[in-house]
Amino acid sequence: MDTGILLESGTNELEILEFKVGKNYYGINVAKIREIISYQVPTPIPNADPRIEGIFMPRDEIISIINLAKVMNMEKVDDPANDMFIVTNFNKLNTAFHVNNVLGIHRVSWSDIIKPDSTINTAGEGMATGIIRIDGRLIIILDFEKIVSEINPETGLKISDVEHMNRRERYDMPIIIAEDSALLSKMIVNCLEQAGYTNITVTDNGKECWDKLLKYKKDGAIDENVSLIITDIEMPQMDGHRLTKLVKSDEELKHVPLIIFSSLVNDEMRRKGEQLGADAQLSKPEIGELVNEMDKLLGISGK
Repeated sequence: MDTGILLESGTNELEILEFKVGKNYYGINVAKIREIISYQVPTPIPNADPRIEGIFMPRDEIISIINLAKVMNMEKVDDPANDMFIVTNFNKLNTAFHVNNVLGIHRVSWSDIIKPDSTINTAGEGMATGIIRIDGRLIIILDFEKIVSEINPETGLKISDVEHMNRRERYDMPIIIAEDSALLSKMIVNCLEQAGYTNITVTDNGKECWDKLLKYKKDGAIDENVSLIITDIEMPQMDGHRLTKLVKSDEELKHVPLIIFSSLVNDEMRRKGEQLGADAQLSKPEIGELVNEMDKLLGISGK
């Protein structure tokens, strides 16, 4: 399957692949997908996490298979002959997800995606990052990064990369972050504080961040309130590419350094970010590299 992203950069649109697990409808950002493959009987791995169905080797690469039905505590399908593997690439890792049916691709706007409330994602523990209605169906967009990091914590933020930074000087330059995951934003803030950055404002998505920037602009107090912007790409309401385009197209804001920090930073996404004017782009596990880039952009000599 050709999953090349043809959308123009910064339009606040995305393509969602709709699929089924059991009787329920789910979605994944096409930007995460490498290919879709018909079900193959996997090779089991002794003593693996029970959510890992096994491994397979589509070409010259061994890929682990995560059974989404087991992840979501659903009944196992008796005959998987018509099932599919969605092979993904994010956080610099290839992973296959076993699903029951692939239904098609929808082009939608991030503004139409609703962030689940606390009844669905209590204390950030849920697996849904967004919900959208398409053709009368409610499609739940799953947090694939969270699923993978719960099975293998080594794929999450490399917090150990900043553990040695707790003796650095304290810096009060104001940093604003756009990140929709409550758990991840808390971890990022904790890491940045450990690295000496103590003046941090967190927003839930690109729109909330943009609204704050517009207020600073209206008050004539941009530099007093923001020295650097860090943004995810995937966020409901407004994505990070749209935010980057708005910031870098604004005469009063474009001087503010902006870092894209996302699990989706691959070659194609990097080209898009460069076209939009991002000052740096990093994959989400690289929290130590994030601090190094912040130091460079803010003229700080890291210790």
